[in-house]
Amino acid sequence: MKKLLLATTVMALTSGAALAQQTVRMGTEGAYPPFNFINDSGEVDGFEREMGDELCKRAELTCEWVVTDWDSIIPNLQSGNYDTIIAGMSITDERDEVIDFTQNYIPPATSAYAALSADADVVGGVVAAQVGTIQAGHVAESGATLLEFATPDETVAAVRNGEADAVFADKDYLVPVVAESGGEFSWAGEEVQLGGGVGMGLRESDTELKEKFNVAIQSMKDDGTLNEMITKWFGAEALVF
Repeated sequence: MKKLLLATTVMALTSGAALAQQTVRMGTEGAYPPFNFINDSGEVDGFEREMGDELCKRAELTCEWVVTDWDSIIPNLQSGNYDTIIAGMSITDERDEVIDFTQNYIPPATSAYAALSADADVVGGVVAAQVGTIQAGHVAESGATLLEFATPDETVAAVRNGEADAVFADKDYLVPVVAESGGEFSWAGEEVQLGGGVGMGLRESDTELKEKFNVAIQSMKDDGTLNEMITKWFGAEALVF
């Protein structure tokens, strides 16, 4: 009986250690500041890097960061090239049909138009948006002509070079674009509320991993750490929990 109890205890400890040592590959775009970007040292940086590392610490997971293109970010998750998507991805019903999401770690945020002129035609003109985003879907239904690009930088460049009348994206992404443009860019049209906030995407079968991250996200909400990080990376005007 003692041997059986000892064996059971050893198995439980071994299982716990295995979970604690689990390596989770965090898939991100690395091209959407301040959510995520590649710094001068060639490493993933930004709000999601800092938050993701803290989540892994709290969940007792070893995490590795994998950079991938946005337009293949969901197929690469499904193919097993990484275990999570942590890339400024808004939670939508359409995406939730093919992958699963944690609770949100960014509240439902505002999307906005930026243009070279405040009176740019964002309803009947040409509007640039990143492919596969909720912003692209909104433009397609708005009556404007949608011009899609693989990266957010290309959407801004399209306005700058005259291909598009405006760019439509997360306001958090566009704030530094407008602020640092020296007056070149201004806000246009009306702001729009889209999606259910930003969450981590996972394969629908990874229920245990989802729960680990949900617990960690909630703990960061409860102790105020998450709000501090949001304010640090997005500014004092950013929406918090």
